[in-house]
Amino acid sequence: MKIKDAAIAGVVLLVVLLIILPIPPAMLDVFLVMNISTSLLVLLMTLYVHEPLDFAAFPTLLLFLTLFRLGLNIASTRLILGNDGNAGNVIEAFGSFATGGNIVVGIIIFVIIIVIQFVVITKGAERVAEVSARFTLDAMPGKQMAIDADLNSGLINEQQARERREKISSEADFYGAMDGSSKFVKGDAIVGILITVINIVGGLIIGSMYGAGMPFDEILQIYTIATIGDGLVSQIPALMVSTATGIIVTRAASKENFGRDLINQLTSQPYVFLILGIMLIVISLIPGLPKVPIYIIAALILIVGIVLLRANKKPEKPTIEEDKALAAAKEKRKPENVTSLLQVELIGIELGYGLVPLVDTTQGGDLLERVVMIRRQCAIDLGIIVPVIRIRDNIQLGTNEYVIKIKGIEVAKGEVMLDHVLALSTNEVKGKIQGIETVEPTFGLPAVWITENEREKAELLGYTTVDAPSVIATHLTETIKRHASELLTRQQVQTLVDNLKTTQPALVEETVPKLFSLGELQKVLGNLLEENIPIRDMGSILETLADYGTAVRDTDLLTEYVRKSLCRAISKRFVPDGNARVITLDPSLENLIAEKTKQTEQGTYVALSQDEIQRIYSHLRTAVEKMNQMGITPIVLTSPLVRRQFKNITHSLVPDLIVLSYNELENNVEVYSDGVIGL
Repeated sequence: MKIKDAAIAGVVLLVVLLIILPIPPAMLDVFLVMNISTSLLVLLMTLYVHEPLDFAAFPTLLLFLTLFRLGLNIASTRLILGNDGNAGNVIEAFGSFATGGNIVVGIIIFVIIIVIQFVVITKGAERVAEVSARFTLDAMPGKQMAIDADLNSGLINEQQARERREKISSEADFYGAMDGSSKFVKGDAIVGILITVINIVGGLIIGSMYGAGMPFDEILQIYTIATIGDGLVSQIPALMVSTATGIIVTRAASKENFGRDLINQLTSQPYVFLILGIMLIVISLIPGLPKVPIYIIAALILIVGIVLLRANKKPEKPTIEEDKALAAAKEKRKPENVTSLLQVELIGIELGYGLVPLVDTTQGGDLLERVVMIRRQCAIDLGIIVPVIRIRDNIQLGTNEYVIKIKGIEVAKGEVMLDHVLALSTNEVKGKIQGIETVEPTFGLPAVWITENEREKAELLGYTTVDAPSVIATHLTETIKRHASELLTRQQVQTLVDNLKTTQPALVEETVPKLFSLGELQKVLGNLLEENIPIRDMGSILETLADYGTAVRDTDLLTEYVRKSLCRAISKRFVPDGNARVITLDPSLENLIAEKTKQTEQGTYVALSQDEIQRIYSHLRTAVEKMNQMGITPIVLTSPLVRRQFKNITHSLVPDLIVLSYNELENNVEVYSDGVIGL
């Protein structure tokens, strides 16, 4: 690798030396041959690449070749003007061959080559590079959206999506670089013309002043041949590089190289060759045209057409019905493979056929984009990696129904109306609006479906309005949060651990798998997610587990220790304003729960009588309803000793009830009791 880097640095140094130091004619011959060889190599490379990105180094290489060629121009000019027109055998050979004894003919040929390169190839390649760069940049957002859509629909995985995004970025960089580097070729052509004029005029002046009585026609002969030779030996490689530039910017991505694509595409239509042969025969009837060469070429073209026609003859294709029948018969003969039917998707959404436009980008559907944002938001909010969310249509559902499934089982369901807006009632509603009464599917709040025309009126009356895609997105987000612990697999835990290992390898090596297996760590993280506590701070979680792992093996108790270490995050999440309005437990109830907590091999449980549980439920229901009427999210605050047991007791009655301990609140949090639960 170091040798390759040194070689590139050596090329740059060589260009600088060519510009500064004089070199002998023999060494210039070597460099000129190297220039021709390298230019030919680049031209051949562009013919055999499958797509432009296979030769992504071309823009930078083009700059190096241009600088190398300009350095050779300076070196050759120094020899022509300072060495009596002797600039080496290569330049002399090119000049003598081009002039053929006639200087005027040589000059004309040289000018034609310059015009071809500057006006035709260089100008065209520059324009194509500019347009390609513009179109590539304009198409980037659409390509990115297509990748996100394929990712969310399950057609590709995360790795494939990352590779496709990198390829799109590389294409934009490549065509942008080609747009700029094509200017080098244009400037090189202009400099070639100027150097030619300088060499001829300067040679005539130097020859006249220092030619020691040499006749003017001999001076003209020497310096003109040297100048033409220098121009040709410089412009021919430049012409090849310009052609390579045009080829690579006009090259479309393909599985084959340019030569195979060209042959395959030209020979795919044999009738074209037959028509061309007949047209040439008709053209030969024009008086004065040489008939023999035309007949020979027409005969060759007709022979090619007949050979291709016979080679391309294929049996008639079966009809669509026959294709289906053959495919069905072939499928029946295959051995049955049921393994694909055993796979269960972690999470998915099924839509009624009336909601399909929500995922159709051509109809303005943006549900796929919202799903991508939901996955990102869950990663930021909870610290979990939400698996790919499959979106499918289901004709068994109602027209406007949708279903959210976790591990193939329905966990949430709702109904939306595409051409309506959901108006949610708030405490600030000043009037009633007409519409289709319903229940908001996420939180079960009363709502009304109204038309888009009524939206502004509803907002003026104090309603909160939400469109159909937002209703589904909100429902999906809350469902993911509610079932986050189920979506956390061992593989995802391993991914989280690997990510932490890049920054804190010592912590990971001490904790996993020395103290805890992935399954035990998954249990602790799942306990946190069940109570809506983020697991982004994996460092603090593993630090706590490492501290207590040698003495404690109960994952529920370890979870309590972790919750205490996350007190700052818990306080900010559930008491963002620093004022906690809570429900507390009567000391007698806490003592009762502590006394009746039993420890077994399977964990702990509270051995309360049915009558005691019913009284706790009754008091809790009253306190929760009171806080809901006040518009306050119910939070129960207990001592650390009974927090986990009280949460287990009340889970079946109020699954989403927030139960915190005093240790989980920061010291600066002000606590206000709005109720007490007793016996």
